Amino acid sequence: MSHMDRTGSASDIVRDHWIDRYAPRPLRPYLTLARMDRPIGTWLLVLPCWWGVTLASDGPPDGALLVLFAIGALVMRGAGCTINDIVDRDIDARVARTAGRPIPRGDVSVVQAFAFLGIQLGIGLVIVLQLNTYTIWLAISSLGLVVLYPFAKRVTYWPQLVLGLTFNWGALVGWASVRGQLDWPAVALYTGGVFWTLGYDTIYAHQDKKDDLEAGVKSSALALQDRTRTWLFVFYGLTILLFSAAGYFLNASPVFFAGVIVCSAHLLWQVGSVDIDDPRNCSAKFRSNRDFGLAMLVVFMVETVLR
Repeated sequence: MSHMDRTGSASDIVRDHWIDRYAPRPLRPYLTLARMDRPIGTWLLVLPCWWGVTLASDGPPDGALLVLFAIGALVMRGAGCTINDIVDRDIDARVARTAGRPIPRGDVSVVQAFAFLGIQLGIGLVIVLQLNTYTIWLAISSLGLVVLYPFAKRVTYWPQLVLGLTFNWGALVGWASVRGQLDWPAVALYTGGVFWTLGYDTIYAHQDKKDDLEAGVKSSALALQDRTRTWLFVFYGLTILLFSAAGYFLNASPVFFAGVIVCSAHLLWQVGSVDIDDPRNCSAKFRSNRDFGLAMLVVFMVETVLR
């Protein structure tokens, strides 16, 4: 769990984690740079991949594919964080929550970070090459979004939308890895995931709104401010609507739609209980989206078994 710093912001650095206790000292800054101490980002990246694989499958999904995507998500999430920290190193140094990251602290130089990035991308490429040709090119095409995201906060109040487009690309890749093409259920699933991310990352952004104002960067939290709760209803409502549309395109059973409705209760709880002025509360609500994603995965798996 994160701790609170003197400013009251949720700290970005996990203290006394397994990295500090067990990892060789030279590796610790790199593991921290790749956010290995905070698996929530990997969960939020791999879940859309697993959704896509599962919904595209006739019967239980291929376990080997699920493992492949899990490893790929772990590596590529780390690569994305490395790119983000290279680009944001000056901003991170001025934001309380991120000032302790390895690059601003001087634990990892920019040259070392680029070398580490190359290793991660190389591993990611090896994993992607295990997939069919259509999926390989589809996966590679997401790199433009990965690179674009760190710059988005400088030009738009909606970097969370760019993150949504990036983080949910796995829904398309997961579907294509099974079917070898894209179909309407995958498009609906992807679009629903984008709105899901727009919701949870707006909650996340409220942790940094004071520091972001001082640093001169933008976010949906600053754009929406006191209207956040209303817009979270909109974002999460569209998420549920589009996930239901994916089921409609698949001619899903009533069990599918009932499961989606049950899972929507979690999103309603988030919107109803979030305190946008409490960083701890925002952090907890953000991290709870792993549970929503896993619940949706169970619904999708039940549907494939019934199919």
